[in-house]
Amino acid sequence: MPHFTIPILADSGRNTPKEPPTDTFHLSDPPYQGQLPTDLSTYRRSASTGDTAIIIDNGSFSIRAGWQTEATPRLQFPPLMARYTDRKLNRKLMFIGSEIYFDGTARGQAKSIYEPGSNIVNNWDVQEGVLDYVWLKLGIDGQQGGVDRPVVMTEPLANTTYTRKVMSEILYELYNVPAVAYGVDSLFSYNYNGGTTGLVISSAHTSTHLIPVVDKQPLLSHATRLDWGRAQCVEFLTRLLKVKYPGLITSSKVTDTQIEDLVRNHCYVSQDYREETLRMLEWAGLEDRDQLVQLPFQEKEIIQKTEEELKMAEERRREGGRRLQEQAAKMRLDKLIKKEQETEYLKDVLIRVQEAPTKKAARELLDEEEFKDEAALDRKIKEMEKTIRKQRNKDVGDLEEESKEVPAYPLLSTPDDELDEDGIRAKKAQRLLKANHDARARAKAEKEAEKERQAEVQRQDDAYRERDFESWVNDRRAERQTVVQRIRDRDRLKADLGNRKSQASQMRMKHIANLASDNPNGKKRRRGNADDDGFGADDADWGIYREIQAGRNDDDEEDEEEDLGAQLKGLETLLLRFDPQFTEQSTQEAQRDWTKSLYHAFARGPYAFDQESAKESAQFHLNVERIRVPEVIFQPSIAGVDQAGLVELVESIMMERLSGHAQRDAMLKDVFVTGGYAMFQGFEERLVTELRAVLPLEAAVKVRRARIPVLDAWRGAAGWAGTEESRGKFVSRGEWMEKGGEYLREHNLGNVFT
Repeated sequence: MPHFTIPILADSGRNTPKEPPTDTFHLSDPPYQGQLPTDLSTYRRSASTGDTAIIIDNGSFSIRAGWQTEATPRLQFPPLMARYTDRKLNRKLMFIGSEIYFDGTARGQAKSIYEPGSNIVNNWDVQEGVLDYVWLKLGIDGQQGGVDRPVVMTEPLANTTYTRKVMSEILYELYNVPAVAYGVDSLFSYNYNGGTTGLVISSAHTSTHLIPVVDKQPLLSHATRLDWGRAQCVEFLTRLLKVKYPGLITSSKVTDTQIEDLVRNHCYVSQDYREETLRMLEWAGLEDRDQLVQLPFQEKEIIQKTEEELKMAEERRREGGRRLQEQAAKMRLDKLIKKEQETEYLKDVLIRVQEAPTKKAARELLDEEEFKDEAALDRKIKEMEKTIRKQRNKDVGDLEEESKEVPAYPLLSTPDDELDEDGIRAKKAQRLLKANHDARARAKAEKEAEKERQAEVQRQDDAYRERDFESWVNDRRAERQTVVQRIRDRDRLKADLGNRKSQASQMRMKHIANLASDNPNGKKRRRGNADDDGFGADDADWGIYREIQAGRNDDDEEDEEEDLGAQLKGLETLLLRFDPQFTEQSTQEAQRDWTKSLYHAFARGPYAFDQESAKESAQFHLNVERIRVPEVIFQPSIAGVDQAGLVELVESIMMERLSGHAQRDAMLKDVFVTGGYAMFQGFEERLVTELRAVLPLEAAVKVRRARIPVLDAWRGAAGWAGTEESRGKFVSRGEWMEKGGEYLREHNLGNVFT
């Protein structure tokens, strides 16, 4: 049901609900790109020279492959492969890259080249399938004995020797590649963008690397790694949404590629994270900061009824409501009658106790009725009379008028031996009538005394307010806070008792089990819990708990709720009347308004929420998450990453490791960012601001971004492969066979041999 059913006035001090947004964001479709075309022209044109290199950017998010003579990679696809046997077709099927999104079974069978969260190749079967796909799409059919073109392949910083060795073995042995060169993707990108001396920050899919470069020579011994990238952003946003919307964000409803799309389209780097977090959920302008995402849903079918059917249904509802009211009134009346009968019985017991010939007989009567003494019995009678009086005034109305004349009871002074059997019965009836009359007289006197007491309390309170207004207001505020806390504790206890796994519910079950056991006094059991009967371990035992819950008397709890509510209302009325700082917005009712709820703004934005609507129940909102997810690279502790942030790493490299280096200031003048993280809006500006705050005042800091952060690594590798300098950095197949699989020719854009 909607949270509100009446219009909220503008002058009520409440926030005005916003109209539902018209630009709802829908989840993206699977990124199926169709069949990538096969091109033979470049391969055939280069047949005469045979030195046109194939460039492969072997990234963990996307494989980019093409020829060194082309401006952009011819192939771009995710490093995924799926292979399975179709029983209906009786043949093996294989899907590469985005082709897996074409087939549901393939999507479930897809495997990546890389282990999740890593940028080191570990699935060589998938790597071979990807390379086969690349050769095929580039027009290399293998009829010349394999791949007869040199290959330039990117690798991550500090790639393991074993990984490079296996990769070389596949290229040389399986495909007969004539020559291979390896290089670091971020250094290729830096070289392509004209960098010579600077600090390369490559924040890619799985990690972030910082590499200082001096005169085009990377100082790899001072490079640093931060285990955070775009893939971790996707995982972090998924965790945040699962906590925010339990049960809504599941792998069957929202895939990783769709979460990646949300990160790419909605997240940005805040320039002042603390300040923006504080005002992110402010009502003013929240509709601009809040992004509504609609999941697929199916609205409930609404059956349209005729006016006659609606009238008949309304009449049936009224008749049903009338019958329920009659039944409830009858039940309350029966309950009242039963209480009156029980009260009369206890009064008779009290008379018999008072007239008992001996104390022993009186004690036996009390023990039979399970009362400690005569005073306890009298208190019980008074409590029941009070309950009956309250119930009669509430439901039935006190129809019995107090008799103005004092009734006479002549038989009470007559001894029993002077009366016959009928006279004794009449005397007994007169005794009950007299007890009832005396009880009414006492109740009336107590009521008058209570009125006088209340009037006296009111007079004292008024005098206190006139004498010390500030102290009076503080006392009323404290009383109100106490009542509010009691209401919260009561509601929390109710919620806990409704959950059988809560501590309150478990303690109640222990008490029930203790009462049901043979040892109800709670004595210590022998070691090993030999006397534990296991009551409560089986779900069937909870039937007793439900019966106790269903059969208990809720009158006291209902009375307590009414008393707390009336007490809170009275205190708030007084504060509204006398306290100028206590306004309508300070009342408990106003504070429960959803337009004032911070949680509602966080989970539902500035819009009303109807939990019965299938459409609104299939929506989630992005607000704080938009800046919290990218912020982790500056504050890794937000996501539980036990590492220093990006700015701290830069400060450590420049101010500690390279503090005495002659080119330190020159490196700060060219802080180069590349990789997928550089695509976040505001990343460069925030990095400049943070670096200027921690670096010396005289240091000139300049941050620039790659032209196309996700493509410049491939372009840099293609440009490098076309230079004369690069030809001496390839390892030929003959050299590999002669010098071993670990042989590597070092150059200024690659890793060093380790």
